[in-house]
Amino acid sequence: MSDLNDPRVFFAAERTLLAWNRTSLTLMAFGFVVERFGLYLHILASHTPQPFQRGVSFWVGMGFIVLGSTMAVLSVIQYRRVLRTFKPVEIPEGYWTNMVAITTLILAALGIALSAYLFNGLK
Repeated sequence: MSDLNDPRVFFAAERTLLAWNRTSLTLMAFGFVVERFGLYLHILASHTPQPFQRGVSFWVGMGFIVLGSTMAVLSVIQYRRVLRTFKPVEIPEGYWTNMVAITTLILAALGIALSAYLFNGLK
């Protein structure tokens, strides 16, 4: 990837993965808020108990959660591709390069679990 033989290049790639991690988490959180806001409006609007029907806010919120989870997985794939281009001298000796990738994949799994819970929880 570079002829710098400098570990800072590796750390820049790791920071980029962390930035995608934060972006994914933000999208999932925003999706959760949008989804729950539709439920909140339903509760406020109905004076008599009615079965909850999934509206636009549910599907938009679920879309954001799934998009965040997908972005997390794709960012790990991109990070691993970049790591394959590094020379051994560009990665500090003894540094565990998979910690951020594993954390991001756990975030993606939690996003998928959240979307499954929201999808099945309101039947």
